[in-house]
Amino acid sequence: MNGLRLTKLKQVFDPRGAVYHALKASDSDYCGFGEIYFSKINRGIVKGWKRHNTMTMNLTVPMGKIKIVAYDGIGFADYLLGSDNYYRLTVAPGYWVAFMGISENNLLANIANIEHDDNEISSKSLDDINYDWG
Repeated sequence: MNGLRLTKLKQVFDPRGAVYHALKASDSDYCGFGEIYFSKINRGIVKGWKRHNTMTMNLTVPMGKIKIVAYDGIGFADYLLGSDNYYRLTVAPGYWVAFMGISENNLLANIANIEHDDNEISSKSLDDINYDWG
């Protein structure tokens, strides 16, 4: 899908604790900074569906493992991201997105280009978009 981009990210391993890179101003996906937020997603729980009409999301999973599903109204793209498969998923405005926690402790980070604004978000229940979370 044209508005989704997966970028391999750098991890710096250290016996005291690893460093996980997420986004730099020099990255091609950088389109400004509005806010960063973190969302904990419990194992087996699905959060979604949300669609941002203006916000570009840059999603990383520095802890645990999360299944991220994007829907463009026609088809689905799914990604399994985590500390052992460390990528940034850039999601352009207009995609429906949902998240499922796979591990015991899961943390999603969104580096957004704009601040949260309830007026630019649409929501649907999980039943409104038919996806098999298997």
